[in-house]
Amino acid sequence: MTHIDAGAELDPVHPVPFPTPALGLTAAEVAERVARGQVNDVPLRSSRSMGEIVRANVFTRFNAIIGVLWLIMLFVAPIQDSLFGFVILANTGIGIVQEWRAKTTLDSLAVIGEARPTVRRDGTAGEVSTSEIVLDDLMEIGPGDKAVVDGVCVEADGLEIDESLLTGEADPVVKKPGDQIMSGSFVVAGGGAFKATKVGREAYAAQLAEEASRFTLVHSELRTGISTILKYVMWMMIPTAIGLVISQMLVKQHGFKDSVARTVGGIVPMVPEGLVLLTSVAFAIGVIRLGRKQCLVQELPAIEGLARIDTVCLDKTGTLTEGGMDVTEVRPLQGADETYVRKVLGALGESDPRPNASLQAIIDAYPDVDDWRCTEALPFSSARKYSGARFSEGNGESSTWLLGAPDVLLAADDPALAETERLNEQGLRVLLLARARHDLDDPKPARGARPTALVVLEQRLRPDAADTLRYFADQDVRAKVISGDNAVSVGAVAGKLGLTGTTVDARRLLAEQDRMAQALDEGTVFGRVTPQQKRDMVGALQSHGHTVAMTGDGVNDVLALKDADIGVSMGSGSEATRAVAQIVLLNNSFATLPSVVAEGRRVIGNITRVATLFLVKTVYSVLLAVLVVCWQVEYPFLPRHLTLLSTLTIGIPAFFLALAPNKERARPHFVRRVMRYSVPGGVVAGTATFVTYLIARHYYVGKGSLDAETSAATLTLFLISMWVLAIIARPYTWWRIALVASMGVAFLFVLIVPWLQHFFALKLVGVTMPWVAVGIAAVAAVALELLWKWVDRRVPA
Repeated sequence: MTHIDAGAELDPVHPVPFPTPALGLTAAEVAERVARGQVNDVPLRSSRSMGEIVRANVFTRFNAIIGVLWLIMLFVAPIQDSLFGFVILANTGIGIVQEWRAKTTLDSLAVIGEARPTVRRDGTAGEVSTSEIVLDDLMEIGPGDKAVVDGVCVEADGLEIDESLLTGEADPVVKKPGDQIMSGSFVVAGGGAFKATKVGREAYAAQLAEEASRFTLVHSELRTGISTILKYVMWMMIPTAIGLVISQMLVKQHGFKDSVARTVGGIVPMVPEGLVLLTSVAFAIGVIRLGRKQCLVQELPAIEGLARIDTVCLDKTGTLTEGGMDVTEVRPLQGADETYVRKVLGALGESDPRPNASLQAIIDAYPDVDDWRCTEALPFSSARKYSGARFSEGNGESSTWLLGAPDVLLAADDPALAETERLNEQGLRVLLLARARHDLDDPKPARGARPTALVVLEQRLRPDAADTLRYFADQDVRAKVISGDNAVSVGAVAGKLGLTGTTVDARRLLAEQDRMAQALDEGTVFGRVTPQQKRDMVGALQSHGHTVAMTGDGVNDVLALKDADIGVSMGSGSEATRAVAQIVLLNNSFATLPSVVAEGRRVIGNITRVATLFLVKTVYSVLLAVLVVCWQVEYPFLPRHLTLLSTLTIGIPAFFLALAPNKERARPHFVRRVMRYSVPGGVVAGTATFVTYLIARHYYVGKGSLDAETSAATLTLFLISMWVLAIIARPYTWWRIALVASMGVAFLFVLIVPWLQHFFALKLVGVTMPWVAVGIAAVAAVALELLWKWVDRRVPA
């Protein structure tokens, strides 16, 4: 490495001498800085605090409305008309508990996946947590490491840093001693060390890391759609509620308190407060379930996003194959001596302090040669596709060697390429060892290099990769393998895993976005892809309307992960990939991805399903209120009636339906898809219920007539709501049938048990009117079936 003697050099920010670069801070100096509070102690939160969780669940617009109405009911009506308030308390409590459980899951996983930078103290390098870094610490960095604090470069050995996350510029920046290193940037090649000049909240990394790992419920089509629906509901609710209050005051034939109770009974069901809660609970339970599978969801909408994907781009190394490799053979070229070649390979392995998987396999196979000394090194770069080193050999000779991709180092007509091609077709990885004729600092060091040997490596396939690819195929999600390796070799690996399709060399792809997108639609495996091309490919797929997930674990994947709709990183991947990915697979298992997709589909599909239940109630409540105002009659229901109906036909069933398995791929236009069923369903339910109520008003006369009228209307509304539930619960399974049937039995229980009849003020009087109510409900059920089938055909989702 190149060292700088900075013992007397001053830092422009903190005018004290640099510590000796070779040693770093002493234990006493570290303790002194800790005592002064010069520590990188910014808490990295992966979730909201407990106080924020409580506030978010308690202080909502709907809880405020319901809370005021509940207080009114406690003063003017029996306790059974205030049950809706206790339901809100229970729901809010459930929401807080579930999000707290999700918070603890996320926090524990974040600790597991937290990066541990390497810091040199007292001349010894060791890993520490980010919160233990102090001002002036000497931090070592290598390929894939992210700078977590701001600093000044002290040592550099071919150090190239990508600052694209800060500046948007994709080209790596070569750093030399004295250059600034900004937190949030990451190393793409080489290595070095830098001195921390800004720690804690002063460092840009503090803001970046907290933003990247924040527990959030925003930027989700599902939640945005629900917010849109609720906004319109509020606008409808306000004038309707005002009209209902005025009309009930004018027609108060049964006393002030009863009129107030019926007014509140008309307003409360307009509020679909359970829908917001159920969405939060479903997301939180999803986080907990995935957490048990060692999957860290850094942004909650990622669960939803991955469920919407139709294309997944896979990096071969670390995703389809395990990180490790084995050297199977070395093939000398042009009469080279195999013993000498092994010495060169051993020396090359020793020259790189941070070897990648290929070089590590060479290190494992060939030991270092004691009398060879590295005098200059060129680290491996994804863009360059080779590394190099210059050695002083034991006999006094000097030589310069390159190790990398044969099709990059060799001329197109070199006979060694044919042999390389044959090996690649077997799924083997091949590196070329070549003797360079130019110095490593030459603009083109590979020019004229003499091929010396082919190093054949065998990649270890992940045992779960084939099953995972089959899952994506079954779910109609297209898999695209995008790799920097040789296209033929990558295609052979994909073929072994059962992935068929065209193999393309990315160097032949046109840069124009539309043409690239067309090639991506037609091809399956892409080799020799540069980091910038990976990013361009993601953009090209998105330009053709695809929702794209990108998996990866290397530095060369960061740009593509950042731009993809959903970025998925392996836990063992570089710190930079984990920082930009929304989902981190801490167990490094590609097989966890189907669980994430399934969880997202379950959440979205089921919330879309049960949202119809909630909004049908909102529509018929608003319609009933409007009809009551227009006819100048008393509102047919007390709060206790609608609490009972909501619990049996919406609350309890929705909770079970929202947590049920659901493999349907998420589709866009959530609001339109929900409202096209909710509006006609609510209109049919409200109209049929009001017709029953009007007929009952003419049928029943005398004392207790209003209770009888209410009971008949409640029977009609319950039966129609049950039919809506029965439609929503399709396709039927044994537990869905049992769920619907048990709700019906529960209502029947209320009708036949005397004390429940009294508690809920429900008693069917006579025989004729109840059967009329059943008949009207049956007609409404047929109308619902026909209307929803017509909607399916004529109104696009």
